[in-house]
Amino acid sequence: MTGRKPSPLTVEGEGSPAVIDVRGLNKAFGALQAVKDFGITVQRGRICGFLGPNGAGKTTTLRMLCGLLTPDSGEGAVLGFDVMKQSREIKTRVGYMTQKFSLYEDLSIEQNLMFTARVHELPNRRATVQAALERLGLEKRRAQLAGNLSGGWKQRLALAAATLHQPDLLLLDEPTAGVDPEARRTFWDEIHALAADGMTVLVSTHYMDEAERCHEIAYIAGGRTLARGTADEVIDASGLITFHAEGSGADRLGSQLRGKPGVEMVAPFGTVLHVSGRDRAALEASIAPLRKPPLVWSETRPTLEDVFIQLIHDIEAEKARMPEEAAA
Repeated sequence: MTGRKPSPLTVEGEGSPAVIDVRGLNKAFGALQAVKDFGITVQRGRICGFLGPNGAGKTTTLRMLCGLLTPDSGEGAVLGFDVMKQSREIKTRVGYMTQKFSLYEDLSIEQNLMFTARVHELPNRRATVQAALERLGLEKRRAQLAGNLSGGWKQRLALAAATLHQPDLLLLDEPTAGVDPEARRTFWDEIHALAADGMTVLVSTHYMDEAERCHEIAYIAGGRTLARGTADEVIDASGLITFHAEGSGADRLGSQLRGKPGVEMVAPFGTVLHVSGRDRAALEASIAPLRKPPLVWSETRPTLEDVFIQLIHDIEAEKARMPEEAAA
């Protein structure tokens, strides 16, 4: 995307307006509250990872931010346009790559991109499509039918189509699901190149290694934002203390620790067991009886995965308390 012109609404530099700046967004479908009081601010050229369990409201939120859905309530702007009233203007400046491949499988790569260029009424369509083919390594496959592509090549084609009109904001809904590790890495290299050129990216993902490649992350569940910041900030704010055990049978100790005082999360990672909690004294007391050979225990910095597993447990505990509180 070399040579993109910055949007006049998102000039680089300190004090420039945020590309996304929304507060209190709500969206319900009947009795289901898909998004509740959602807010986020993202600056130009930043990659924001959007994480959460299935059904957390990620896709609904992305669709509100790109103008496909109008929030039931809330306020703010996307690319300087009112998120409640100017969805048409937002749509023209946003690229959106859906979770499911949505291009025409009976058209070739080149034909799909030419069709996309016509939809956006782009000038110099052939030159624009040629540049996209070259940038994403699709030139030699230009005549191949989209339906015959592997997951990784479909992903490249979908990204080419989503960015063909040089949007200021790119929204990606779990774009690497089911794609092999090499294709994922190539995809993320391109995302960072787009961000370096001034494009803002909001990407939902289930992969922790991808979350760590983002400039910042937001974790949502039940339609609410539960954590926000850089990976280090989210880990620090969690308050988690984590120990891990290595040695023969370490990964099988979970049943002996679950439910013990101070133990909020137990998870095996291969042959290593992670044990986390927020009460250091209680946690260490519960671990103490197991501190014997051949096990080797050490304190470690919590991982993003530790934090997100703990957040899920917190949500489940909150749901379990709700009937009790209602009865009281």
